[in-house]
Amino acid sequence: MESVGDPEITPQEARQGSPDRVVTLTDGVFAIIMTILVLDLEIPGTSDGQSVAESLRDLAPTFSAFVISFLLLGMYWVWHRGTFAQVRYTDYRLVWLNLLFLLPMSMIPFAASTLGSHPRDATALQLYGAILVAVTLLRSLLVWYLHHHMGLLWQAPSRKARRMSTTAAAAPLVLYTIAILIAAPAPLLSTLLYLAVPLIYTAVVLFLKSDARTAGAAQDIS
Repeated sequence: MESVGDPEITPQEARQGSPDRVVTLTDGVFAIIMTILVLDLEIPGTSDGQSVAESLRDLAPTFSAFVISFLLLGMYWVWHRGTFAQVRYTDYRLVWLNLLFLLPMSMIPFAASTLGSHPRDATALQLYGAILVAVTLLRSLLVWYLHHHMGLLWQAPSRKARRMSTTAAAAPLVLYTIAILIAAPAPLLSTLLYLAVPLIYTAVVLFLKSDARTAGAAQDIS
């Protein structure tokens, strides 16, 4: 376990470096983003003779975009929660990297609203994917930074744990890229790939944590 006397941390940085405010801000941003998502779920007026059932059917694409986005946000929040549970100190660069990570994250409601209004439009699907790619790249950068400044952590992870954590952070890029590329010829499949990311990711993490061969290294992956 690293101590306050670690050469990477000065006494002043140790006093200012509690991760609590970073985590509080991040939790608040996630809560606001998740709340904003639901605001698009509004049944259109039925004054033109359309029944409530018909209005609900028309709302299906918006509801699908909401569910996909909520699950993806949940995946990233669980990761952030687990990652910052390992952080003992934050420095100036880590704080800014976390803010940059939140920048594309806060654009997910905009992308979800666009996708809900134009569920088969290639540009809407590609915009959604581009924002998720940006989120994942910044997440990977944040992980890389922590692995190269392990004095910020409570305990330095093993090489195997760092490799698994880095792979887990970047892995969604594969499905996001495929979803972007097939958005025009296969918009439904593109949408399903976005939905698949949090489901596959969670299943893989649970498997790694339960398998005796990887459980130790995967303990801090979330």
